[in-house]
Amino acid sequence: MGGTADESELVERSRNGDLDAFNQIVLVYQDQVFSVCLRMLGSRQAAEDVAQDTFLSAFRNVRRMRGPTVRAWLLRIASNACIDEIRRRKRQPQISLDLPAGDGEPVRTIDTPDPEVGPEQQALRVELRDALCAELLRLPDDQRLVIILCDIEGLSYEEIAVAMETSVGTVKSRISRGRARLREAVLARGELFGDAIRISSMTKTGE
Repeated sequence: MGGTADESELVERSRNGDLDAFNQIVLVYQDQVFSVCLRMLGSRQAAEDVAQDTFLSAFRNVRRMRGPTVRAWLLRIASNACIDEIRRRKRQPQISLDLPAGDGEPVRTIDTPDPEVGPEQQALRVELRDALCAELLRLPDDQRLVIILCDIEGLSYEEIAVAMETSVGTVKSRISRGRARLREAVLARGELFGDAIRISSMTKTGE
């Protein structure tokens, strides 16, 4: 948290009702919380709403904060909120998880164009990324979440266990199953993933 007060000090001040201190915590973690919500829900509007609810809930319950890190605690709140939102959608069959109401585009990360990559290669990369996002949304909720937290957000097993309120052993098991399902999806769509992977490899080796 470069340029800000020590995190433990911010937490303590937040517990005493210091909104400015809590806002500093929000500034540090808001992008990561939103990223997890976006990949879990596949909808920017829903992700924004859930991320906002996450921080409101965190501020109301900051006196009860526990866990190895503030990040793990916040992502536990966000994860639970995402699961609640997914369950709410499942009670409304007309809403699709693959294409949530109000969103006409798939989830995608905004990348800076690589000047060394041609337009065709760049287009394939975008297509590959969108396809992976779609496959991620098809995973069971618990496997999707653990893959997001581990392989995309880079949390440790211990932090993920706190965020998901489970054991490290269960985290490892879900990661293994989630990766296996994604691997099967990649192999099943070899006509897309194979070409994109080959082009990516050639670009890296300079061939």
